[in-house]
Amino acid sequence: MPLERQHRRDLLREYLAYLQVEKGLSANSVESYARDLKRLQGFAEAKGVGLSELARQDLREWIAHLSREGLSPASVSRAVSAARGLFRFLMLDGHMQRHPAEDLDTPQGMAALPKFLTEDEIEVLLGAPDTETSEGLRDRAMLELMYATGLRVSEMTSLKLAEVDLDAGLIVCHGKGSKERRVPLGRSASHWLQYYIATRARRGSESPYLFINQAGRPLTRQHAWAAIKRYAEGAGLRDVSPHTLRHSFATHLLQRGADSRSVQALLGHSDISTTQIYTHITDNHLRATYDKHHPRAVATQTATVEEEDDD
Repeated sequence: MPLERQHRRDLLREYLAYLQVEKGLSANSVESYARDLKRLQGFAEAKGVGLSELARQDLREWIAHLSREGLSPASVSRAVSAARGLFRFLMLDGHMQRHPAEDLDTPQGMAALPKFLTEDEIEVLLGAPDTETSEGLRDRAMLELMYATGLRVSEMTSLKLAEVDLDAGLIVCHGKGSKERRVPLGRSASHWLQYYIATRARRGSESPYLFINQAGRPLTRQHAWAAIKRYAEGAGLRDVSPHTLRHSFATHLLQRGADSRSVQALLGHSDISTTQIYTHITDNHLRATYDKHHPRAVATQTATVEEEDDD
């Protein structure tokens, strides 16, 4: 039994190494997969079987077990998604002949809609930094860039000067899995970036990174997070994070008529279903607009029907 269990752990370790080395997933993503799959591994060991021996009925029991443990429907769905990836890997590697998690039903819960700011709230937030200071100017450029491009905070802090082309109005960023994408810049973001870069150059910093702190070192995710929260609270906006700017970017594009595929490419989503959560928000927006502006949307009067004369 100990040798068999060691073999099971090797399969899981092999898959996690594959995610990190060959798929290029970040350490945080690999850790998330590991947490979910160790739950599955523990469940399999409790049943006395290996991961490659689990059947569809076993996985149904596992899902019920996760729900009884208090995991939310979204967390259960994420764990099942991780299991599907593992089983695909085991099939390709010859450890399994069938895929027990294919088309497996998961709990249907109301997905939490991403929080976003209105366009007026975005204007308030963008105007919060004091651009008369070098730090405030940097932070204004940072906020403008994040709202203009929908970058993740990690993508923003790792952005280099050489990856910003103000003449073309484009940036090149590296997202999850080191995937490269080109994202256009709007005029406002380009203006503030140009202003910031010129000021930064006069300070003589040699760092290749775009956003740096007072000591000339790259801005960290934690620093960016704290700055955005501070500016938002100072402007009277609650529960604002770097991801709020990303959600606002996507939502405002869709509200103004952009198609989901284009927004998917701009956000760097590998799966359109990830982008389509924003359609719930835009559907609500369209419903509110319809109710407000259509003359019969909220009509309360009872229509009358005239009886036709009998001939």
